[in-house]
Amino acid sequence: QVELVQSGGGLVQSGGSLRLSCAATVGTQYTFTTGWFRQAPGKQREFVAATNWSGDWTTISDSMKGRFTIAADNAKKTVYLQMQHLRPDDTAVYSCAARMGRKVGTDQTEYDYWGLGTQVTVSS
Repeated sequence: QVELVQSGGGLVQSGGSLRLSCAATVGTQYTFTTGWFRQAPGKQREFVAATNWSGDWTTISDSMKGRFTIAADNAKKTVYLQMQHLRPDDTAVYSCAARMGRKVGTDQTEYDYWGLGTQVTVSS
């Protein structure tokens, strides 16, 4: 069983920064990959970034490269999404998800466990 607890998020002005955290509680010694997805009002959920817990395989959506970074703390089983130069169109509910193994995936259907989501609102 895997439980994902998210923290961070909130309201920020355009150009500001936020860091989201996703901490996993797992009942196994297997390693996992964590991905971040977001869903804006009226839009489909989209991939943001993903990393395995060893941090040696990461990927970020092309549209967010240069502004968002992802990092893993394997000892804490926590993945961080650092978001900079935020824009109003980054406003969305951000959710983390996990899947067993080291392979990083961008398809939400590949992930088995999901956090509850956290709202990020960027004001203009």
